Amino acid sequence: MKKLSFAVMIALSALAFQACNNAAKDSKDSADSVNAVKDTTTTGATGIAVDEKDAKFATDVANAGMAEVALGKIAAEKATNPQVKDFGSMMVMDHSKANEELAAIAKTKNITLPVAPDEEHQKKAADISAKAGKAFDEAYVDAMVDGHKKVAAMLEDGSKNCKDTDLMAFATKTLPVVKAHLAKIEAIQKSMK
Repeated sequence: MKKLSFAVMIALSALAFQACNNAAKDSKDSADSVNAVKDTTTTGATGIAVDEKDAKFATDVANAGMAEVALGKIAAEKATNPQVKDFGSMMVMDHSKANEELAAIAKTKNITLPVAPDEEHQKKAADISAKAGKAFDEAYVDAMVDGHKKVAAMLEDGSKNCKDTDLMAFATKTLPVVKAHLAKIEAIQKSMK
């Protein structure tokens, strides 16, 4: 009996270790994988109400939005430049609102969204957070310019190419806000040089 218990414990340990090794996928990759296997011909618990490209658009935008909020919180606390600090606060407020709107749409469409920014965004946040003073402000501003250009391009594409009307409307509504953020952060960047 002791040998059997020991064997079962070793097997369970091996399974747990294997499960930990498979955790390499980040939240966004996991959400994309879940959405990819959902049936697009039905809705409900097993189906998804949008095609795979629209679901990927939703996960990409959610990922970027969560990253903006996370970095915004850091900038609101850590930035030394008052404009950068205020911009960080605005990111938290505006992107939290957009994230909530997207989550509500995703729920009605049975789209699984990531629960945290992907590894790339987390690494970028850690790299920026490690800086202090003017170096932090500059790194944050550079990341926001780059990030907002990418998100604006995503939303531009979504506003034209999403097949789902709710996602298309979300992209169309959110795009001017992101473009305004981009203009503001580019002006801050210019003023810092």
